[in-house]
Amino acid sequence: MNTLKTTFLLALLTVLLVMAGGAIGGQGGMLIALVMAGVMNLVSYWFSDRIVLAMYGAKEITEADHPEFYGLVRQLAERAGLPMPRVCIIPSDTPNAFATGRNPQHAAVAATSGILRMLSREELAGVMAHELSHVKHRDILISSIAATVAGAVTYLAHMAQWAAIFGGRDRDGEGGGVFGMLVMAIVAPLAALLIQMAISRSREYEADRGGAEISGNPLYLANALRKLEAANRQLPMEEATPASAHMFIVNPLTGGGFMSLFSTHPPMQERVRRLEEMLYGPRS
Repeated sequence: MNTLKTTFLLALLTVLLVMAGGAIGGQGGMLIALVMAGVMNLVSYWFSDRIVLAMYGAKEITEADHPEFYGLVRQLAERAGLPMPRVCIIPSDTPNAFATGRNPQHAAVAATSGILRMLSREELAGVMAHELSHVKHRDILISSIAATVAGAVTYLAHMAQWAAIFGGRDRDGEGGGVFGMLVMAIVAPLAALLIQMAISRSREYEADRGGAEISGNPLYLANALRKLEAANRQLPMEEATPASAHMFIVNPLTGGGFMSLFSTHPPMQERVRRLEEMLYGPRS
């Protein structure tokens, strides 16, 4: 059911991208947007892992470099029935982690130096098991494609805004008109954000459950999430960007109140509640 929902939402994002292209350039614009979606999805498939690791200065390590952390990831990967992923450390004091890679055979898990210092071995096991659950279910590829297409929709919406200001139709009269472009400029980015958020949130809940099963105790991850949320509020990751924030186990960006409604991460309280219910059952 979760896979069907994700497939539907990704298709909806692609349709939104094509509609944005049509609003700007008519049928020609729709065709260009469709080609753009295909190219961007191919780039996301082959290069998203390298791009994001380089973006955060992640350094790949061996067992000799960090035997305890590397050994923990290897133990969890074996328990999950996964090939050993590349293991990386991000030079950041903000405690956080993410996984990347198009499939289990080309996966990497990355943790900040801050998270390695903050969490106990059990809590770190819960976090890395969560990331390996993402790898097992190919969530990172799905999220990367969603983020790429959503970004393209936003870019085309900005183009539609400027096109509306300077005329609203192309030479052949195939454009969407001033009104259509203005509607697209306002509605498309919001719709793309909501779709991306729905995809990311549903995958996070599944990864929490999978991580709890891999680590062997839901409380490992629940306790880690409480610590990580508090720490990221106090020390947000300066180099984090909205385009890649969805990849981290907790939101590395500042922001609360109204903006929290548009977070790609589920509410922390709900995540912890679901994990605790795996152990204790539903609350009365």
